[in-house]
Amino acid sequence: MALPEMDAGVGHSFGLEFDGIQIKSITEISGLKMEQDVIELKENGADGKYVIKKLPGRWKAPEITLTRGLSADTSFDKWIKDSQFGKMGAVRKGGAIIVYDYEGAPLKRYKLTNAWPKSLEIGTMKAGDTSVMTEKLVVTCERLEVE
Repeated sequence: MALPEMDAGVGHSFGLEFDGIQIKSITEISGLKMEQDVIELKENGADGKYVIKKLPGRWKAPEITLTRGLSADTSFDKWIKDSQFGKMGAVRKGGAIIVYDYEGAPLKRYKLTNAWPKSLEIGTMKAGDTSVMTEKLVVTCERLEVE
């Protein structure tokens, strides 16, 4: 019996793409979660026994955290600033998070609908520390789908 074919799903790099702009320097992504509510329907069956049925409910919108090394790129800063000033027409964007393989080819895409930045956090600053400073952008969206 042959073993099932499996791709090495190792994400060597990650990227963010919104409105044709690509940011490939993402080092960590968390919160990619597709979830929906469960509705419990309680009733008596035809034989009179108590039955609980579970039905699919509303989709829950995820909050995705993107981490990258601090750089001169101001795309995160501008996006969060526009959100703070309530320019939601320009801030809500459609795009995708892309996982690349070791050769740089797209391995998987996660489509975000009406995404906008919730917060931006700069990593801890400590004198004499040799670690890379990071910035974390938390993005919320109305829907997350696998393409």
